[in-house]
Amino acid sequence: MSNIQNSNGNRPAGFRLDKGNAKIAGVCGGLANYFNVDPLIVRIVFAIGAVAGVGSFILIYLLIWLLAN
Repeated sequence: MSNIQNSNGNRPAGFRLDKGNAKIAGVCGGLANYFNVDPLIVRIVFAIGAVAGVGSFILIYLLIWLLAN
């Protein structure tokens, strides 16, 4: 078990899709919530990765979406 804790002393919650902050499926919003960063940053990383990685980030996105449902 990991001993990683949030700044308020609680253990981080598990990853969940963020349907309220979703543009497509909520994957980037969920990752942003999990890592406590702005969702726009995660979306930009996925967009650049999809173009520069010749679509590999699209497959990663789809896998996260399927596994998190």
